[in-house]
Amino acid sequence: MDNSQLIGLSRQMVLQRKMDVIANNLANINTSGYKADNLMFEEYVMPVARMNEFRSSDRELSYVHDDRIAHQFSAGSVIDTGNPVNAAFNDTDSFFTIQTPGGDRYTRNGEFDINAQGQLVTTDGYPVMGQDGPIIFTTEDTNVNITRDGQITSDRGDVGRFSVVTFADKQALKKEGRSLFAGENPTPVEQPNILGGRIEQSNVKGVVEISRMIEVTRSYASLAKSLSQTSELRQTAIDTLGKLSA
Repeated sequence: MDNSQLIGLSRQMVLQRKMDVIANNLANINTSGYKADNLMFEEYVMPVARMNEFRSSDRELSYVHDDRIAHQFSAGSVIDTGNPVNAAFNDTDSFFTIQTPGGDRYTRNGEFDINAQGQLVTTDGYPVMGQDGPIIFTTEDTNVNITRDGQITSDRGDVGRFSVVTFADKQALKKEGRSLFAGENPTPVEQPNILGGRIEQSNVKGVVEISRMIEVTRSYASLAKSLSQTSELRQTAIDTLGKLSA
């Protein structure tokens, strides 16, 4: 395999990875609090995998390398659910704190509910954390209300207050599952801006993702055709050379 094929193969691998990212975005277009991803790639000067029999050994070859996945933290649409224990942020930087078997995780998905034990939980059943631990309701907690600063109240009185955090570098967060993030060094948000009875929808834009998918498909097909033509040209040259008399 010569250099042109190696470079083309590196590009095909990145396009396939980009298609996987787009497909995952589309699969989560209806997941509350989901944040779309975008594959970032860069030039990579390959020091080893090259064909140098007929070229100078110091010739640099540029390959395509998938650098990282960038999270898009733009806000999704906020809708009214009529569920008093649902919550959405009126900003793009805050996260709810969720207790999981792997430790604290963070989410923008405020589609919460109350389980049989009276705990406020996520759709996956993980407890939602308040400033004093998991938020727990009793049978006496009626007419639940969530204030803008994250305080949860009922006819009984104060139930708890959401543990809301933010991060200096949100791109350092790692996704877990559909809408959870793992991160280090969270900073408490003293004055959050929360909308009770609402949830933030996914920020995936279907039309944009479909357009990107078509673009990737065309690029992959064009590259595959180019590599096929290069291979055929090489085979023709070999056949022609083989027929020449010494």
